[in-house]
Amino acid sequence: MIITTTNSIEGHKILEYKGIVVGEAIMGANVVRDLFASITDIVGGRSGAYEAKLQDARDVAMRELEQRALALGGNAVVGVDLDYEVVGNSMLMVSASGTAVLTDRG
Repeated sequence: MIITTTNSIEGHKILEYKGIVVGEAIMGANVVRDLFASITDIVGGRSGAYEAKLQDARDVAMRELEQRALALGGNAVVGVDLDYEVVGNSMLMVSASGTAVLTDRG
């Protein structure tokens, strides 16, 4: 499935707009607390453990976005936006939103 931040897919015509789709992933209190506790692996101002957890959350959100697009009959998602929010004092949410579309590809 093509998932893009652009509003069109070069070389493909959008045949139908299926609707807005969203995927979310929330990292719970223990994960965030453990990440901050393990910041000892910071090298050059970066935390590999924290970056890995953020990547995991992004992957979950994107998979959920794709599954919801498929459920609507879409074969691509355009206009994707990734957002990061702190929820409460100790949770981090990653959300991916976009528009599921049906294109002329395949």
